[in-house]
Amino acid sequence: MFQNLKKQAARTRSLRLPRWWPLPLCALLGAAGGASYGLLAPPSYTSTGYVVVTPAKDSDPAGALGFAQAYGRMATGGAVLAEAHRASGLPLGALRGIRTTTEPDAPVIEITGTARSPHASAALADAVARALTRTGNRTATRTGAHLLALAPTAGPADPVSPSVPLSTGTGGCAGGLLGGLLLLVRRRGRWETDRGAGRPGVIPAPAHGAVASGAVPAAEGAVR
Repeated sequence: MFQNLKKQAARTRSLRLPRWWPLPLCALLGAAGGASYGLLAPPSYTSTGYVVVTPAKDSDPAGALGFAQAYGRMATGGAVLAEAHRASGLPLGALRGIRTTTEPDAPVIEITGTARSPHASAALADAVARALTRTGNRTATRTGAHLLALAPTAGPADPVSPSVPLSTGTGGCAGGLLGGLLLLVRRRGRWETDRGAGRPGVIPAPAHGAVASGAVPAAEGAVR
């Protein structure tokens, strides 16, 4: 009977999972989540429009760079977006997703719109580019800088949302990192537990009531 119990205990120990089991499990779960996101997430498209700042006659050409930086910040402001909303009828919520980029060595403003379809992303970028041009040219006589929107933006052919292989790999890497952190936390907790178990015990001093009631007379007699 005891031999059977020993065999069962040995078989149970052999069937235990290895200590590093959270690592592959988390990596697998992360890869599954990334693949699901790549398959179920709707595609998104981006279009970019360009606005060029040109100096007026008898104006400093170098000043156009500074105005380009200023107008690039204004492109996502309330006045420009309200102008784009009035002129195009596009919702303000979609227009607030516009991103702008300026170059330090060229008076060019890049206006990027993102939407669920190529046509919608191009419409967002063009609406803000035209609104920024109209807003800036109203004060061109005072600033000495004119804005010019380039040709209408063509909608992209391919979406910019992550592909299934890319999202799967990203999710697997994130899951593997989480599994590694779990292993470190478990190892640290086990080390602290073992360290605490190896500490020498502290023998408490006898209570005053025990001494007064004569619960330790033998100890006193041994000392004498």
